Amino acid sequence: MTSSPEFRSGSEPCAAIVVAAGKGLRAGPGEPKQFRNLGGMPMLARSLRPFALCGEVTHLVLVVPEPAEAQARLAAWLPGGCPVSFVRGGATRQESTAAGLQAAGKADLLLVHDGARPFVEVGLIRRVLSAAREAGAAVPLVPVRETLKSVDPAGRITGTVDRGAFALAQTPQGFRRDVLEAGLDWARSHGFVGTDEAEVVEKSGRPVARVEGDARNLKVTTPEDFATGEQLLSGGSPSDGLRIGLGYDVHALVPGRPLILGGVQIPHETGPAGHSDGDLIAHAATDAVLGGAGLPDIGQLFPDTDPALAGAGSLELLARAGERVRQAGFRIVNLDLVLVAEAPRLVPHLEAMKRNLARALECPSERIGIKGKRGEGLGFEGRREGMAAHAVALLTFSGGKE
Repeated sequence: MTSSPEFRSGSEPCAAIVVAAGKGLRAGPGEPKQFRNLGGMPMLARSLRPFALCGEVTHLVLVVPEPAEAQARLAAWLPGGCPVSFVRGGATRQESTAAGLQAAGKADLLLVHDGARPFVEVGLIRRVLSAAREAGAAVPLVPVRETLKSVDPAGRITGTVDRGAFALAQTPQGFRRDVLEAGLDWARSHGFVGTDEAEVVEKSGRPVARVEGDARNLKVTTPEDFATGEQLLSGGSPSDGLRIGLGYDVHALVPGRPLILGGVQIPHETGPAGHSDGDLIAHAATDAVLGGAGLPDIGQLFPDTDPALAGAGSLELLARAGERVRQAGFRIVNLDLVLVAEAPRLVPHLEAMKRNLARALECPSERIGIKGKRGEGLGFEGRREGMAAHAVALLTFSGGKE
């Protein structure tokens, strides 16, 4: 089941092929490991998200055993703003990568990533992409930190190996399209099956650049690895601790438009111009919570070019954003908002606004603060030409829904 990619304007076409077509037998009995819960969401969803957040990846290709089943399982967790294609994997890793490459559209740069590496970070993705652009192929490596022993087939130690001569390969691995295609063609014609794409390219005679890897980029293979992953998430790692998001919205005021703030319609001679209902408080809150979770902003998720959103209720959009935030594993610690406007007075409506926002975000109203500030005759707010809203959201990683 493959959708045609629509590349982001102004971006060099780059696709990330996430390979998750294996059975994962070493993970123990139960459902395939790529769909098992890790910190409140399927592990495979965690592996996808950093590529969508990278900003340089224009298309995600997910290689799985059963595309329709995978799409149904992951529908609620797919990242916004980046097209995702589902394709059927092959009998080997190379066949799965080749299937993903075929579905990668016009992408000139390819990343190939293990679906079982959910802790990859955006910085590593960008380092690999940069090296692949320059060298044609790149692989992240981490040093061997423990003493390395050689053993015979019976498991007996036969010697100690100089660990300085070895390194551990990770993913994502990056390639220019022509380099990866040539490597896969060579392997196919020579009957060679490599352990990863970098080895295939190496065997075909092309150099592969080394990139500094990340020791936290764990590959989840065994039940013990799942336990380690849960510990990493619950331990408050740098990417999953407290997060701050900022939101801002501004609208001109025009006669004849209703003034809706925080979901409350307030009698007033003017209202905000805009595509939706123009609720500045809800809009600023939406961007703040999305930003704290590292998700696309309100303009990307709910564009004003979408006719279906004309006059849309902003509280509904906020509720949808809140669901995205919870799916990403975050909860709201508190949300604070300021509306800058010369009029009207907000005090009579503050409690209703807080209740509306709390209901949309599924959090206690005590976690939400709203205040109004006058423009004191200065700027467009002071001249009553428009209103502006500012928001700050503090989120914490919760490992799932509240």
